[in-house]
Amino acid sequence: MFTGQDRSLDMDVALVTSDAAQLITRMAQGDRSGLEQFYDRYAQLVFNLVMRILRNRPDAEEVLQEVFLQAWRSAARYDPSRGSAEAWLIMMARSRAIDALRKGRRAPDRPEAAPLPEVPAPSADVPEAMEARTFVTSALEGLTSTQREVLELAFYGGLSQTEIAARIGAPLGTVKSRTRMALERLRETLVMKGWSR
Repeated sequence: MFTGQDRSLDMDVALVTSDAAQLITRMAQGDRSGLEQFYDRYAQLVFNLVMRILRNRPDAEEVLQEVFLQAWRSAARYDPSRGSAEAWLIMMARSRAIDALRKGRRAPDRPEAAPLPEVPAPSADVPEAMEARTFVTSALEGLTSTQREVLELAFYGGLSQTEIAARIGAPLGTVKSRTRMALERLRETLVMKGWSR
């Protein structure tokens, strides 16, 4: 059952997604102020993700710049029917960070390292991004610890399912099942809250 607060959040999300898509359209038209606003809105989100993957501030800052340069150059190819602007940017950031990790920029010293604290953004927090982050965190908390573990190793660690199986000492079929069930559960939560297309 949706509450008034859920409906309000859904309306806010639709507005934020629409605004982000408009900024990308402006970027595609060569509008630098569109890029500046896009950066101000999403730099912290991207930086925190990249920092969590690389665990090294100078490398994370470099990747942050690469991600927004890539967003500027590829803005004309953004297709809103394939996903939100936020998802487009996050996948770009994740790919860049994992590429950097694999190319030998600093890797985490040990897989069991404690999670890093949130790193201050290059720019101020944006309330809409914080709401989105809160929602995603809440959705992830709805997963079992084993489901969350495989998603984090895949998303933040850039590991394949075979590598995850070796890392956690589980059969590959088990890792595949956990991943599939976790993604289905996240999708159901997103659809229920109106966050999925």
